[in-house]
Amino acid sequence: MPRLLALFLLLLSAANTAFGAQPSARVTADFNKGWKFYLGDEAGAKESAFDDAAWRKLTLPHDWSIEGKFDEKNPAKPEGGGLPTGIGWYRKTFTLPATAGRNVFVEFDGVYKHSEVWLNGHSLGYRPNGYISFRYELTPYLRPAGQPNVLAVRVDNSAQPDSRWYTGSGIYRNVRLVTTHQVAVDEWGTFVSTPAVSAQAATVAAVTQLRNATGKPQTVTLQTVLLDASGKEIVRQLTTSVKLSGATTTVSQKLTLKNPQLWSVTKPYLYRVKTTVLTGRTIEDEYETPLGIRTCVFDSQKGFLLNGQPLRIQGVNQHHDLGALGAAFNVRAAERQLQILRAMGCNAIRMSHNPPAPQLLDLCDRMGFLVMDEAFDMWQKKKNGQDYHLDFKQWHQRDLEDQIRRDRNHPSVFIWSIGNEIREQFDSTGTRLARELTATVKRLDPTRPVTSALTEQEPAKNFISQANVLDVLSFNYKHADYPKLPTSFPGQHFLATEIAAAYETRGHYDLPSDSLRIWPKDGKTKLTTGNSDFTASSYDQAAPYWGATHEAAWWGVKNSPFISGAFVWSGFDYLGEPLPYPWPARSSYFGLIDLAGFPKDAYYLYQSEWTNQPVLHLLPHWNWRPGQTVDVWVYYSQADEVELFLNGKSLGTKKKGADDLHVMWRVPYVPGTLQAISRRAGKTVLTSTVKTAGPAAKIELTADRSQLQANGKDLSFVTVRVLDAAGNLVPDAANLVKFSVSGPGFIAGVDNGYQASMESFKAPERKTYNGMALAIIQTMEKGGAITLRADAEGPTSATVTLQSQP
Repeated sequence: MPRLLALFLLLLSAANTAFGAQPSARVTADFNKGWKFYLGDEAGAKESAFDDAAWRKLTLPHDWSIEGKFDEKNPAKPEGGGLPTGIGWYRKTFTLPATAGRNVFVEFDGVYKHSEVWLNGHSLGYRPNGYISFRYELTPYLRPAGQPNVLAVRVDNSAQPDSRWYTGSGIYRNVRLVTTHQVAVDEWGTFVSTPAVSAQAATVAAVTQLRNATGKPQTVTLQTVLLDASGKEIVRQLTTSVKLSGATTTVSQKLTLKNPQLWSVTKPYLYRVKTTVLTGRTIEDEYETPLGIRTCVFDSQKGFLLNGQPLRIQGVNQHHDLGALGAAFNVRAAERQLQILRAMGCNAIRMSHNPPAPQLLDLCDRMGFLVMDEAFDMWQKKKNGQDYHLDFKQWHQRDLEDQIRRDRNHPSVFIWSIGNEIREQFDSTGTRLARELTATVKRLDPTRPVTSALTEQEPAKNFISQANVLDVLSFNYKHADYPKLPTSFPGQHFLATEIAAAYETRGHYDLPSDSLRIWPKDGKTKLTTGNSDFTASSYDQAAPYWGATHEAAWWGVKNSPFISGAFVWSGFDYLGEPLPYPWPARSSYFGLIDLAGFPKDAYYLYQSEWTNQPVLHLLPHWNWRPGQTVDVWVYYSQADEVELFLNGKSLGTKKKGADDLHVMWRVPYVPGTLQAISRRAGKTVLTSTVKTAGPAAKIELTADRSQLQANGKDLSFVTVRVLDAAGNLVPDAANLVKFSVSGPGFIAGVDNGYQASMESFKAPERKTYNGMALAIIQTMEKGGAITLRADAEGPTSATVTLQSQP
């Protein structure tokens, strides 16, 4: 019997409760292992007797698109990342111990898309939306204990194009097997809120939906316990004699917590609410719900207040792909992204433009990020021919309900968004649908505000705002029109859901730096200029006609105190939507951080604005043609001035003016050392140095983490840098680096951040781009030393060793 199911059997028979020996009430088991996969359609694959012996064995989550070859002819087109889609099948054979008197469910966090599921040849259901979590009950079709069951999943992502960005294909999020008694907390059956919060006390309201599958009336006791972060019980509420007369029954309870510790972006304290369902002394179910106690208020004058204190929302937009890993969710990869964003000063994430993996919300809860949880990128009116508009009429109610019920207990979620740049803004259907969708959200969660990301800032042109149901008016771009908003929408609350959309390629610079490039110049003209190598300058000087440079966009928010904050488009580069370029560009240029996770220069602009730490970032590199005039920029903070030196000679001191976000010198290039020194009250704060690099001489490998878990999921992101003999980064190095791994690990992906690279993310080699590349090492399920070796022609080889702990 596979180890997973042996563990399941062990848990099922465990006697570990305070009420005496009895089977565990609820068993939740990882169901990601032991699947077989076939790319293509296969008649009869839903039947349990189908022969899948030749199929590929794999562990979920899995994205088959990221494994494919880039091709302009792929149906998803460059807007979808230029990678293959199609139809795929997954099958899993498993056995279970006796489950008499118990119900068994399979839970999918997300399948992209149009998934159909069968157990032993019996249809369990169909879900078209690739971002929505769902579950099916297996109980009626399970075979007797010890006999094999076959779960089959058909995934159809063949109808293209269906998105404006890369979606991935397959069972790309986690799967679980859940077993409960016939009386249990229903799916996403708890809702915990805090209707009253002060420094002295917090009222905790717990609403629990109980599921009774016995077919007979039942009487149970519902016990709700509040646990602190260490797991210690601090408050208990006991409700007796709850009568379950129908299939579901809802019970409301209230608890009072004295001197609560509040959840915030700097101290994200988490309680847990433990719900226990008992019949007599028998535990029928145990269920835990996270709880963060906080207040979130939008004020038309003060902006956004968290726990009564003004907080500027310093956010980014994030699509769901994880770069070289594709859409296949990995907790460590998502955590790394959040860590990089936090170091920039980011405190909020807009999940653009669909519900995220639930584990990403868990991370935001623990790490202290506010989240805008967004439902749809379109309603009835299409943005692509094969997108969700085809399913909206039939499925939007169910999908929205499932999203709200799944995510409403996350303290990180501070606002719901019912849509992004919805085309129904332009006619009366927008008014009707905005009212319907908002009513659905409010019915399931009356505690959070509702918004929708809008494009039209004139009330007469915006039929969604005319519905008068949005608690916060959120607008994308058009920062120059912000001053009109308080007059156009008196008394309203405002949020900038997308700003900037500036283009940058890491390490590339176009001179002069103050020449603004609007690519394309309008909605009717294709880009005919641009750079022949499909790059965009990292000087923050290129943007589309609807967007703006980072500096201009952020100033628009900074100088509008009635705007509660902003979400920059975007945090990381993402696959697909490679504006402004055609093929072979295949990923976005909008990120403050490239696809490999390496910050671009604008990252430090926001770091200087969004953090209290001293920042001194000097750009560009210092390898140019002799005599060439080079614009030298410095982003700085916590200092009065910056002095620039070239080969020890001062080029002068500069200070930011009232409207400046950087300082600049025009410098005739001379090889050597460029140095910036920031000072405050005459004392040095920071020093930053860039040197002219010589020929490539060696490779440097730097792992973000050297101690890993041998769980088959953990990752180390290894940065590859090509250096000269003195240890300086060679800024134009394009060496092909070949990787090899020894020990219990493997290469999960490679990248270099270049938006037009046609190299495979799954190859054991990668060219460096502007001197850098990335190798992602994944552990196996046994411990030991993992050594990554990097070889290239010319530079000397390098190794790095990681320890995988069992």
